[in-house]
Amino acid sequence: MLWLLIVVAYLLGSVSGSLCLGKLRGVDIRTLGSGNAGGTNALRTQGLVFALGVVLIDVGKGLLAAWLARHFLPGNDMAAMACVFAAVVGHIWPVWHGFRGGKGAATLVGGLILVWPQSLILLFSVWFLNLLLTGYVGLSTVLAAISLLVSAAWSGADAQVWWFAIASSVLLTFSHRSNLQRLRSGTENRFEKARLLGRLLSGRRG
Repeated sequence: MLWLLIVVAYLLGSVSGSLCLGKLRGVDIRTLGSGNAGGTNALRTQGLVFALGVVLIDVGKGLLAAWLARHFLPGNDMAAMACVFAAVVGHIWPVWHGFRGGKGAATLVGGLILVWPQSLILLFSVWFLNLLLTGYVGLSTVLAAISLLVSAAWSGADAQVWWFAIASSVLLTFSHRSNLQRLRSGTENRFEKARLLGRLLSGRRG
């Protein structure tokens, strides 16, 4: 049953919100903007309403993957985390879309709502703070994923939670490798409107 649920979770994860909604609009956002099939590129290229639809689908499939594991294997936290991870893998490498998907953050958040809700407090705090300071969405997401390790240490998590935290942070760091490469080269796109704290601190120093 576990392996069947993992396969189903992967297939769920392969349903890309941006690509499905893009077909209704007659666009493939992988050919636009950064080329990524995720919420940030959807916002930049298609607008807020489209991006919200993408995020709802991508969060929802992570949540559904976790719910299915909890429903069919109640009390098995390892199974739930494995299914969430499989859904994230499906989002990044979707079988329905030529294995070219998004970067997995929204799907991971959807799964965390059920399997590890306490971690979301630090995760969102790190994400928002870094975004307000730097304006870099990709960097904020990588640091937020790494915050799962801090949450695991803080809560005295058991081995299976540690493995999930390590695997998830490594996977999201890998999926954002192009963002990190552009950061090093100084060509990464910055969400300047979100960099409120960064501009405030720069103004004070000036």
